[in-house]
Amino acid sequence: MRNRVGVLVALAGVVGGLFLPTTAAAEPTRNTLSARAFDEFSARAATDTGLPGVSVVITRDGQIVHAAGYGHDSTGAPITAHTPMRVASLTKAFTAMAVMTLVEDGAIGLDRPVADQLPEFRTADPRSDRITVRQLLNQTSGLSDRGADIGATATAGSLQQYTATLRTATLTAEPGTRWAYTNVNYNLAARLVEVASGSDFGEFVRQRIFTPLGMPDSALDDDTITPAAGFNSLFGQWIARDELPGFLDGSGSGGVITTAADLGRWLITHSGDGPQLVRPENLALMHAPTPVRDYGMGWGLDSDHGAPLITHSGNLFTYTSAAALDPSTGYGFAVLVNSAALHDDAYEILTGLVALGRGEHPAPLVDTRSRIEALLVAVIAGALGLGIAGVVRSRRWADRRRRSRWWWTVLRCLPAAAPIALFAAFPQALSVLMNGRTVTWAQLTYFPAPLTITLLICAFAGAATLTARLLRLRSLGSLR
Repeated sequence: MRNRVGVLVALAGVVGGLFLPTTAAAEPTRNTLSARAFDEFSARAATDTGLPGVSVVITRDGQIVHAAGYGHDSTGAPITAHTPMRVASLTKAFTAMAVMTLVEDGAIGLDRPVADQLPEFRTADPRSDRITVRQLLNQTSGLSDRGADIGATATAGSLQQYTATLRTATLTAEPGTRWAYTNVNYNLAARLVEVASGSDFGEFVRQRIFTPLGMPDSALDDDTITPAAGFNSLFGQWIARDELPGFLDGSGSGGVITTAADLGRWLITHSGDGPQLVRPENLALMHAPTPVRDYGMGWGLDSDHGAPLITHSGNLFTYTSAAALDPSTGYGFAVLVNSAALHDDAYEILTGLVALGRGEHPAPLVDTRSRIEALLVAVIAGALGLGIAGVVRSRRWADRRRRSRWWWTVLRCLPAAAPIALFAAFPQALSVLMNGRTVTWAQLTYFPAPLTITLLICAFAGAATLTARLLRLRSLGSLR
């Protein structure tokens, strides 16, 4: 959900404090706001956060209250409510809905083992034979990024190939006992849809979800719908980039391309209004948390902002998104952003809209991304200054250590070596902080690039200082 952004902001916080705006508390209200109120907040939020492009949709009582776009795409064209974007993990709710329609058809057994219904699914762990479909959708299957070869899954060109890459996977928990967020669960679920229905997953979703709901600008591949190009922020500059290559089209975990206008139809059906794809009890089941975690089926429960929200966010490497259903007011919200950076502005805008819908007065949003990047620039300047000073003073440093014991000299070298070790361990450290989600160096060149560059320069400054000191010690005959 929001793992990647929270972790990266936390790492940036190692070198300084971040202060985020809060929302003023007020009693929830059932009063219907005008579209103008939502429009004014959204336009101001898009400007204040400095995002290149944002689209939003708000629904209530079976109607789209407001849908609009702000900013521009990579060609300079204005973003509208009909601009297609990748919505990343918001796809998971679509996959869950596809599965539940087949459960109601009797083609999939929700509490039957996946392996019995998808014979091609095999892993290196015999416990995987006990994983049920419900556990896939609840993210409690025991599968995780740590137990699967995520590098291999990224090379898959189809859901069938993706499933085949899991033959070496192992479980990191007994099925049903622990929650672990992983795309593996939802890509397996999508492959199960293909096998149970005899149809390509994208085509099934089009026929059973997009078409009945009236979502003409939605698809699971960019041959059908071309999304607006995404952006990354690099020290204050937005740079248009193609999304990181990987298993995107047809993916059950993050493949949906859609628009704010179309997502309005999706929010309406999940609010229990408009055309219904499954029975009310199954719709409620998709939103209900489990005893293991506040996560249903492609939706989570967020209680951090007062009354609980049914919500989910989506994060790729050049797109972010967020959606929420607010049972306390009846509103539905979705925010799509054609960029990704070290701060998740999509979710900040979403929570501001939720607050507005509750009759609260959300604090104005600020350009937190620029603050983080300015902080990192200061760290870079400091690291370069320390590195230059370390090299210049290396002779004096070595002269003071020429008669020291070797272990004391080693200890005195550790501060310069620390940033080198931190940079080398950067992907692994992020993986641990993100509950085992796999992180690669290629991914670190996208939205985390400012932090990656900062750590690289710190490591370079440390290496230059350390090298100069060791060379000086050797010249003085203290190293043999």
